[in-house]
Amino acid sequence: MTEVVIAGFLVCANAEEADTVERHLMRHVDLTRAEPGCLSFDVDRTGDPLIWRVDERFVDEAAFAFHQQRVADSEWGRATAGIERRYSATIGEG
Repeated sequence: MTEVVIAGFLVCANAEEADTVERHLMRHVDLTRAEPGCLSFDVDRTGDPLIWRVDERFVDEAAFAFHQQRVADSEWGRATAGIERRYSATIGEG
């Protein structure tokens, strides 16, 4: 199995973007964790109130592609589209 691991940060430019994340995050996390192929999905606030640490694991590239499509069509995706993401992806044997 070729596992996909995403790690990085969601970086808000200001308090308004941070409030948007706060309003939508719990539902986004719940929906993602319920996706087929999601092994883990954690988004945690760092010591900086504008930055969240993101760690995602999916069973394979197809599961990750499904996630990306669902997010693009979601309330979270629309609300946070302009917020900076600093992610790296690793694809390897799970």
